[in-house]
Amino acid sequence: MRTARHFFTCVRTVLAVACLFAPRLLIAQDAKPTEYQVKAAYLTNLGRFVSQWSGGSGSSADETFNICVLGRDPFGPDLDRAVKGEKIGGSALAAKRITGLQEASGCRILFISSADDAQIGSILASLGATPVLTVSDIPDFAKRGGMIQFILDGNHVRFEINIAAARRSGLTLSSELLKIARAIRRTP
Repeated sequence: MRTARHFFTCVRTVLAVACLFAPRLLIAQDAKPTEYQVKAAYLTNLGRFVSQWSGGSGSSADETFNICVLGRDPFGPDLDRAVKGEKIGGSALAAKRITGLQEASGCRILFISSADDAQIGSILASLGATPVLTVSDIPDFAKRGGMIQFILDGNHVRFEINIAAARRSGLTLSSELLKIARAIRRTP
């Protein structure tokens, strides 16, 4: 029970921090964070809920924890603001924009832009069992083999998890993350 309470406190804190990173939200007191500000906050924190990366416990303190965006960048400066000064396991977070998978070396989390919808099968096949957490808001992303799919539910950003895809890549997602997922796919 303490763990669940702690997790929900963390989620509330993440959303509060996301608001702090958006200067225009400080000016407009009743403005809400945009969809991509919330998604940027989620991306910044998802790595905290991977309890096991293939081949070890995660990144070492001297390497950068890269959150990469493949293709068209829907975040703009919001992702840069969200990662600024943040760390996971002692590693500094960095936002990296890439145009092709050949640049994905060193990415821990890979957000795949909706502009790459037609290539999603080949992108995921190219990654194979690489320990990279794949995330997107492409429709049916989790059903098509992606790990985490952002979904709009009214005015809220939710997500679905394909736990089979994560396990295939050697990633173990924490139970706290699974508890708040809108849906969990357990089969490929």
